Amino acid sequence: MLLWVLPALWSSNYLIARAAAEVIAPHALAFGRWSLALAMILPFVAAELRREAPRWRSEWRQSLVLGGLGMWICGAFVYEAARTTTATNMALIYAAAPVAIAWAGSRWLGERLHTAQRWGIALALLGVGVVIARGDPTTLWTLRLTPGDAWIVLCTVSWVAYSVLLRRWPSVLSPLARLALVIAGGLVVMAPFTLAEALWRPGPPLSLQAFGLVVAAALVPGVISYGAYSFLQRELGAGRTAVLLYLAPVYGGLGAWLALGEQPGWHHLMGALLILPGIWLANRR
Repeated sequence: MLLWVLPALWSSNYLIARAAAEVIAPHALAFGRWSLALAMILPFVAAELRREAPRWRSEWRQSLVLGGLGMWICGAFVYEAARTTTATNMALIYAAAPVAIAWAGSRWLGERLHTAQRWGIALALLGVGVVIARGDPTTLWTLRLTPGDAWIVLCTVSWVAYSVLLRRWPSVLSPLARLALVIAGGLVVMAPFTLAEALWRPGPPLSLQAFGLVVAAALVPGVISYGAYSFLQRELGAGRTAVLLYLAPVYGGLGAWLALGEQPGWHHLMGALLILPGIWLANRR
């Protein structure tokens, strides 16, 4: 169930990023998002963290690395990119992440890619291409690159590293408790950059709209999405879980239709008809 629901929750971060461009500074949004997310999680995992403290203390270096990759780079950098790039460019660049994760998982994690899984990944990637190109392949050749695209490239590389290392470094903690530990590491890494942004590049004054975006980002693409992703990584492996990211352009189009009034086109249907069987092939037993 999570394989199909999680991308819908995940894609909400693109809508939040677009809405936040002129409302709150990137690092302020990311730091507020993960601070609130940690406050939401702690009541549920505090007892486990205290009980397992002697065992998880050796994981603090890993938590700093994972937090820097998953919460700082894949958080603040996305919001920075949304200022100068389009959703189409972001989706196109991120489309490389599942392929890279599946390849890295087979190379460094010992996760075998069977023939059906390879075909599933290829089919899903083709579906993403249809959605991004809006059914016209020539669109891919006329995309205009912007400075924000460089930020998204860094985010994509960082997400691949986060996904592989999350699987490569097993934890003694449950997925939710480990997420709390990784968030704490991410906040430590992010703190000096957030302070520097506040001093030398402050954003608009804090407002009720900015606070609402922080709450939304903390809950939907934050606690729920990252917790579910950690659980799926543990149960299915990095490569199979990564394929779910292919659904993001489909759900993103539906979200833009519902939230922004952008009408979906036939290319969304064609993309879905390629992506959904691809995910089934990649994850069937």
